[in-house]
Amino acid sequence: MVASTHWLASAVGMRTLEAGGNAFDAAAAAGFALTVVEPHLNGPGGDAPLIGHRASDARTFVICGQGVAPARATTAAYRALGVDEVPGTGHLAAVVPGAFGAWLDLLARYGTLPLADVLGPAIGYARDGYPLVAAAASTVATVADMFRAHWPTSAAVYLPGGALPAPGARFTNPDLATTFERLLAEAAAAGPDREAQVEAARRAFYEGFVADAVDAFVSGTPVHDATGRAHTGFLRGDDLAAWRATEEPTVAVPFAGVEVHKTAAWGQGPVLLQQLRLLDALGVDDLVRAATAPGAGDAPDGPLTDLVHVVTEVAKLAAADRDAWYGDDGEVPLDALLSPAYAAQRARLVGAEADGGYRPGSPDGRTPRLARALVAARAAADAGDARGPGVAGLGEPTVSPVGLSPGDTCHVDVVDRWGNRVSATPSGGWLQSSPVVPGLGFALPTRAQMFWVEDGLPASLAPGRRPRTTLSPALALGDGHGFAFGTPGGDQQDQWTVPFLLRHLLGGLDLQEAIDAPAWHSSHVHGSFHPRTHVPRGLVAESRLGPAVLTGLAARGHAVADAGPWTLGRISAAGVRADGLLQAAANPRGRQGYAVGR
Repeated sequence: MVASTHWLASAVGMRTLEAGGNAFDAAAAAGFALTVVEPHLNGPGGDAPLIGHRASDARTFVICGQGVAPARATTAAYRALGVDEVPGTGHLAAVVPGAFGAWLDLLARYGTLPLADVLGPAIGYARDGYPLVAAAASTVATVADMFRAHWPTSAAVYLPGGALPAPGARFTNPDLATTFERLLAEAAAAGPDREAQVEAARRAFYEGFVADAVDAFVSGTPVHDATGRAHTGFLRGDDLAAWRATEEPTVAVPFAGVEVHKTAAWGQGPVLLQQLRLLDALGVDDLVRAATAPGAGDAPDGPLTDLVHVVTEVAKLAAADRDAWYGDDGEVPLDALLSPAYAAQRARLVGAEADGGYRPGSPDGRTPRLARALVAARAAADAGDARGPGVAGLGEPTVSPVGLSPGDTCHVDVVDRWGNRVSATPSGGWLQSSPVVPGLGFALPTRAQMFWVEDGLPASLAPGRRPRTTLSPALALGDGHGFAFGTPGGDQQDQWTVPFLLRHLLGGLDLQEAIDAPAWHSSHVHGSFHPRTHVPRGLVAESRLGPAVLTGLAARGHAVADAGPWTLGRISAAGVRADGLLQAAANPRGRQGYAVGR
């Protein structure tokens, strides 16, 4: 079974399973298809952390497809340009493209099918066309003037004949199809061995013609970015050649009879685990069951209002720890952050009213330190001077005319007949944030904007370091059962999945019911994307929670923003039930997600 954020990707994944492939083959095929059909949300030059579970030996693992900062990208180099915050668009924000390498690593280690079978559907859609979703057409329209004025390589791909593409129109990307075909030709030249072919394609991307094109463009062509000026960048071909996707252990905590697995703290995944620990410490089991009962939202002081309030306050505490402690740094005190004792200590901070502060904790007695730019942004917002491209955190990215986006993405979950599972969150290389590399048909990731241009922090910019990504795939594994799950949504990924898990694991809702139920998130949490917006005490909620609940939350001090009835999150999930049957579910918001199986 396959569930993803786009019906074509889900269909491609299912086609791969029916052709005899396993979950790892199917996830890669769906992932490559997503790079074509959701170009405003990801690309082959983007980022892609993956979490997998191999049923035959119960091996659970992370493949890190998050590229690193270039060797020339130092805080001093940015300051020499007069840049004290990495801009959200253009060459200065580029890190090594990791998505393509991650998918190939998954195929080499765990796949079974030839690369041509896995990559073929993506080539077909890029060459022959697909219906462009309305959100992608809207994104192109928003940045069209910038493309025409400053990014001609992007205009050539996304404004064919100079015209805006219409929603639903047949859209092609011949340059991307040619790039994929050249990579397959390099693979075929390596001979009949499947793994040798995968490695040959990897070399062609990271050491061959793709790397050469990236080097020439980033070093030789200044491009307009969010600073209002044109810059070349620091990324070079030797940065791509030095990088490989890596496999590493997951980080997990027990919750409600399963173990929930995430990446380590180079991503924000442990934020979900911290929230689950806090909710355990607060003993929310009975509250969740009461909040999922019929009529639970009929009163401003009822159990649903209580649940939304508690979950929101817990999210604030976990996110504050993220901002103080997380990063690609061996000194992150992750064991302490995820300990029951620390959760019990932090849980005592959850009160009856919305907290207006930002309170990172002191794991192991350490003193937290926040970036100066974050402190300044927080002070400005508290004074009523919130910056940003719009209200962050809806189901699709809020894009400004200069390409700034709070960072949305894609997601795919797969389970096969053997019980193998994959959760993947490909992102980056968005069409709106980085210009198309000439001749390749895709853009570069702008994840360097998540670094701090300040030394000494876990998430400080440093050569070879991974940006503290928001990308957050997940697995929930029990004894012979469990499911892959996740969502797009930037900073909201590890907020929207909390009520989903609570309703499914504790409230008795099935996967689809838990996905369909009304969602919410805290916008008091700082954005990870330039320009790091937040709304003091902000709470964004779907109106389907009910007017009584929204009124009750406002009475508790939350600055409630009604996001409409079906707007927040694009969760999908796929797995094995306790009785051995396979299951999958997809998000109805946006009328785009799709779950398929047989």
